[in-house]
Amino acid sequence: MSTRLRLALADDQALVRKGLRALLEALGDLDVVIEAADGAALLAALQGTQVDVILSDIRMPVHSGIEATRLLRARGDYTPVVLLTTFDEPGLMQGAVDAGAQGYLLKDAEPEALAAAIRTVAAGGRLVSPQSLALARARLPSDSAAAVRLTERELSVLRLVAGGYSNKEIGRALNISDGTVKNHLTEILARLDARDRTHAVMKAIAARLL
Repeated sequence: MSTRLRLALADDQALVRKGLRALLEALGDLDVVIEAADGAALLAALQGTQVDVILSDIRMPVHSGIEATRLLRARGDYTPVVLLTTFDEPGLMQGAVDAGAQGYLLKDAEPEALAAAIRTVAAGGRLVSPQSLALARARLPSDSAAAVRLTERELSVLRLVAGGYSNKEIGRALNISDGTVKNHLTEILARLDARDRTHAVMKAIAARLL
């Protein structure tokens, strides 16, 4: 039996928020226990209620989703955050990553993709949507300082990381052990001078490696 996940949902548009709640709860293992219309209300509600994943619009009154994430991290709350946006701006994705969000998706993502993102971050993974990667690749300025070369296998691992795959899933996809995946990731982080998986993906995009 799958474990049910408790969610906090924040969006300043009531119809969008109610629609998302209905969609998520129809999937069977996701329970929305907090609804908030802005970042301040979200932060206040999280003081008294524990959740597994926070799902928030990026652009909201009082505190944006990015600001709310940054404030959560500042007060020592590391609950996984997935930020949603209708705006295809690479700068927002960078801001989400820098604030400490584990996921970033466009609002036109398929319901199954949204649910998969929630489950991925709840399990300790990170995810940036393929659509966001494509937009970032097209629009982020090239990082001329990042003259980094990765092997084909390292690039394969990094592409799967960008798709939100876990180490175990990457190992199965590439027919290598979990330990080998970890070794590749250690090397990738070192070569890109990245602090974590998501930072590595962002730096790889800027360097036109993805």
